[in-house]
Amino acid sequence: MPHSPSSDPATPGGPAPGPVALSVEGLGVTVSSGRLTAVRDVSFTVARGEAVGLVGESGSGKTLICRSVLGLLPPGCAVSEGEIALAGETLTGRSRREWERVRGTRVGAVFQDPASYLNPSLTVGRQLAEVLRVKLGLDRPRAGERAVELFAAVGLHDPAEVARRHPHELSGGMLQRVLIAIAVACAPDLLVADEATTALDVVVQAEVLELLARMRAEHDLALLLVSHDLAVIAEVCDRVLVAYAGELVEDGPAERVLTEPLHPYTEALLRVATVGDWERRELEVIPGAPPEVGARLPGCRFADRCAFAAPECLSGPVPLRETADGRRVRCVRSEEIDLSRAGARGTREVAV
Repeated sequence: MPHSPSSDPATPGGPAPGPVALSVEGLGVTVSSGRLTAVRDVSFTVARGEAVGLVGESGSGKTLICRSVLGLLPPGCAVSEGEIALAGETLTGRSRREWERVRGTRVGAVFQDPASYLNPSLTVGRQLAEVLRVKLGLDRPRAGERAVELFAAVGLHDPAEVARRHPHELSGGMLQRVLIAIAVACAPDLLVADEATTALDVVVQAEVLELLARMRAEHDLALLLVSHDLAVIAEVCDRVLVAYAGELVEDGPAERVLTEPLHPYTEALLRVATVGDWERRELEVIPGAPPEVGARLPGCRFADRCAFAAPECLSGPVPLRETADGRRVRCVRSEEIDLSRAGARGTREVAV
């Protein structure tokens, strides 16, 4: 069965989680036309009103997981196993036309570079109005009025004037607000935000994060937020999923995961997110490199980079098991190692 949402209170102060909006069970994704497995055994849920963060290094599988949820995997990639369901309705195996009916109405998406998802030759108001006409069947006058209302709702000043502008006439922060307005226009169950604030300056980033939190609260929206910025995840999310080499290695309440990690990889991510030792002119790094996509390894995929690795880590596949406090971790030694001492070891590697 899919993992149930945590019963802990929403850490950043959002609404209490409601019914499950998104359920992912045993997801596997292949690339290179099925020759390589890039994502394996990924299971999680996102409830209505809940914000779940997905973190990990580049190449950890975050974007493939999100693209699978959106039915937008690139050519050569495919869901090879598992099930994706929205409010209990299975989406796996849907045709392209069926996915097009789901996207924009039941699932919205916001990506890193909003300008690349907007037509440069059309005003942003017309582009939002077209979504409302196609998805909701509004007539042209009402769609135009509703577009202005939505631009006002996402905090765009003088929304009627903004609606008459083309994408190149708006700033990055304004474009991101436009994309959020399009994403929530049809009151979706789920919003997927993939690095939605990465290219923005810190002030605009804070404004967009505040907007996402407000949209979530006002519309009881389920939010799946992908970010490399752990500070963003800590501010916005109730629960955190940590991905490594195509697998989930830890899942739990944001406050617990980001302060008391159970998996050595999560601890390493938190350590390298700090500024390092400026007196010694050194930055923290995770030694080694992730395995190549599709690599077949005998046990833990993090073992050759882990300071706690032991022979039993390589004895066979490591399951994602539930702990006594309801968290999940993919580590055979999580109950015996002391990650609070990990920072003192620096970048020491341990052979297995």
